[in-house]
Amino acid sequence: MALHTIDHPLTHDALVELRDVRTGPTAFRHAAFRISLLLAAEALRSLPTVPTTVTTPLGPADGRVVRADVVVVPVLRAGLSMLEAVLQLVPAARVGHIGLQRDEATAVASRYYSKMPRDLADSFVLMVDPMLATGGSAVAAIDLMKAGGARRIALVCIIAAPEGVAELQARHPDVDIYTPVVDRELNAHKFIVPGLGDFGDRLYGT
Repeated sequence: MALHTIDHPLTHDALVELRDVRTGPTAFRHAAFRISLLLAAEALRSLPTVPTTVTTPLGPADGRVVRADVVVVPVLRAGLSMLEAVLQLVPAARVGHIGLQRDEATAVASRYYSKMPRDLADSFVLMVDPMLATGGSAVAAIDLMKAGGARRIALVCIIAAPEGVAELQARHPDVDIYTPVVDRELNAHKFIVPGLGDFGDRLYGT
């Protein structure tokens, strides 16, 4: 597994806005879109392309076009905030959804919904979930995707904890992680510290 720490200055600019306790839901959603766009672009950097020629108003021009089946899988509910950014980059991407509910007492994730596209064996599957905390939800989601035939999976998250990175590395060492930051630790309630609080609550104002 490779941990890709994305150091683009605009990712950290957006991350500061997301962390700030004063950021309201509207600005929070906008910052989440900005950072997701940048992270997804990095995660998709290795997509295969084929050469092509296009006719411009002044003549032919050589270029490259993507020839890959991309599947983006947001983990509900917070992962939905990242979906539109990926679809802006890859409008033809197919979309799956995985719903996981974390028990606040045990931090164990339980599935309440799963709907995945078919024929994932040759697809590039991009899982998007803003927070990689204990790693339990990520592992459960990847288990489901691999059971559906996925073989090439990457995770994009906005903030990670070292405990979550270690858990994913132990359970799914073939899955790459793309994130701008690995924070200090988890607290007793399994929240990332310093983190940014509950991403879904801040996103939707709940």
